[in-house]
Parts: sequence; C-alpha cells; structure tokens
Amino acid sequence: MKKSEILNIVHEKLDLKIKTLENLIAETRASNNETKSSMGDKYETTREMVQQEINNLQVQLNENLRAKTVLKNVSTDLQTKVKLGSLVETENGFFYIAISLGDILFNGKKIYLISEESPLAKAMIGFKSGEIYVLNNVKQKILKIW
Repeated sequence: MKKSEILNIVHEKLDLKIKTLENLIAETRASNNETKSSMGDKYETTREMVQQEINNLQVQLNENLRAKTVLKNVSTDLQTKVKLGSLVETENGFFYIAISLGDILFNGKKIYLISEESPLAKAMIGFKSGEIYVLNNVKQKILKIW
C-alpha cells in the first residue's frame, strides 16, 4: 500500500472538514448579526445561543487545525515497529495511526484513521509484525506494518 496516497486522502478529508467548519462559522455569524437588529429581550437569548454555537464550532475548528499540524509530522517511510505514521494490518482490519478522522476506502479496503493517543494505537505502539498486542483483555495479532 502506498502510504503517501493514503496521507494525501487524509489531508483532503481534513481540509474539507476545516473548510466546512469555517463556512458554518461564517454563516452562523451572519445570522447572529441579523438578530442584532431585532428588538426585545427574547432576541438576546437567541443571540447568546447563536454565540455559543459559534464558540462550539470554533473549538472544533481549532482541534482540526491542530490535527493538520500533527499530519505534518507523519512519515510515509516504511516502518518495522508501530508508531505515528504506521499503517497497520491486524486480524480486525487496517489502521492508519495519524489523526482520528473516521475511516476511508483505499483500493477497496476500509482503513480506520486513528490518533496516536487512542487506546488502540497506544496498545499497538512499539510492536512488530507477527507480534500480539492486548486491548481490553482481547489479544490481536499484527499481520503487517507499512
């Protein structure tokens, strides 16, 4: 498997998520500005709720921007031990240790994108192909590492 192609797909997926969040923030701000011209106390509550939504979206955007920084440190070199940037095939599927971003389809295979900080990644880090790791008292074998 070509990890550089997978990494490009991850970048594209993350960029799309960031752009979507930026658009949502802009649209929500615009709607908040429209309610400012309205009169009455009930509109104050609405404006506060809209502001809270903007704050929530901003937190999500900041998390995704931090994830973009993490991706800059992801290596596409072949690896012998599981670490950041590893594509790991286990008995339960494929896992790409980079950022938590759901899953992607690549060459007909479902690859789960997981963070280095996830319990699964922490359980696998440092292991080699053929070795067994344990997560939640369940043993899993690492079949291959790219």
